[in-house]
Amino acid sequence: MSKVLTLPGAQATDGAPAGEPIGETLSDHIFRKIQSAIVKGEIAPGSKISEPELARIHGVSRGPLREALHRLEGQKLLVRVPHAGARVVSLSIQELIELYEIRESLEGTACRLAAERMPPSEIDELRGVLEAHERDEAFQAGLGYYQQEGDYDFHYRIVKGSGNQMLFRMLCDELYQLARMYRIQYSTTPNRPRQAYAEHHRILDAIADGDGELAELLMRRHIRASRINIEQQIAQSTQQRTEA
Repeated sequence: MSKVLTLPGAQATDGAPAGEPIGETLSDHIFRKIQSAIVKGEIAPGSKISEPELARIHGVSRGPLREALHRLEGQKLLVRVPHAGARVVSLSIQELIELYEIRESLEGTACRLAAERMPPSEIDELRGVLEAHERDEAFQAGLGYYQQEGDYDFHYRIVKGSGNQMLFRMLCDELYQLARMYRIQYSTTPNRPRQAYAEHHRILDAIADGDGELAELLMRRHIRASRINIEQQIAQSTQQRTEA
């Protein structure tokens, strides 16, 4: 029987369960708040980062704030522009396509390894993750796919289940929040949430069967479908602006 997961109830503004993580520093807190605002699009891509304004908004000194901003640069969410300071990352169409090409290759590999290495208990937990996704109100209403991070993220759990620490660092540390930023941005296309959910189930079935070759193929197709969806959305948006 799959382990049933309960969706987080009361939420803090950063998407984590309400309440502060034990042992969190002021810099950690500011880092999480700004990270969440960027990933969710509350701070728009390309926006200039004003340290005095952020320090005023969050009521902190420049020291903890600068430490948080440095960590966000490490996650590729902020970029330093010569003579202009820090800005929220805004990938070009080509850069976005390249990000998805990297995901397709690396997550495909992670999925194959997960099919070979994940124990039954972790596979049951992963089924519980999908059950939790299906119960999400926004998903039920067709408004988007559930976008919590970490252990509630289907992709995160598969990479973790691969047992490959280098893959985990690349996909769940260095590129994770950048990928989430664009996954959230393009997750509301009509019909895509249900389609993605069905694809997740097929991937999980292949992992449960220990079929690494099929699991890798399905994950690659899944991420490729997401990339094609993004390309179509960008093309439609460009056409609408041209015709306006």
